[in-house]
Amino acid sequence: MRNLFLHSAITCCLLLVCASFTIAQDQRIGYVNTDQILTQMSEYQGIQQQLSTISSEWNKQLDKMEQEIDQLKEDFEAKKILYTEELKKQKQQEIQNKVQQRQQYLDEKFGANGEYFEKQKELLEPIQRKVFDAINKVANDQNVDFVFDRAQNSSMLYGEQEWNLNKEVLQELGIR
Repeated sequence: MRNLFLHSAITCCLLLVCASFTIAQDQRIGYVNTDQILTQMSEYQGIQQQLSTISSEWNKQLDKMEQEIDQLKEDFEAKKILYTEELKKQKQQEIQNKVQQRQQYLDEKFGANGEYFEKQKELLEPIQRKVFDAINKVANDQNVDFVFDRAQNSSMLYGEQEWNLNKEVLQELGIR
């Protein structure tokens, strides 16, 4: 009786493994490279240009602030022997305030929650939604169960070219 139960349990486990293996073989997997898709979209290129213009203006302002700090430091070094202790502290505090203002400006513009990343998110979200919708449509049309993205640092090390859905996604987006 005990052997019969053990034998039945082993048989059931083997059947489950075989069934899951068969089901797994029926799944279709595809991949895309969203970076490659985005770079072929004219809207994306326009957004990149806008972001570049914005960031270059902010970088000019940062450079100007850096020059002011450098000038204050030079003036301080050149005249510090003429300053009283109180005046030295004032000038050093003025330099420190300028450094803090520059750092605050840098954080406001380029920090983790800065204006640059907010603007980037605002501008890119519609185009990313468009690409995502096209990927979904292609995956549904071709009965693909999983779609991976090979952009940037993906962990997909290899993909057969026949499962590359970039061409179909670009066609869905109206890009030839």
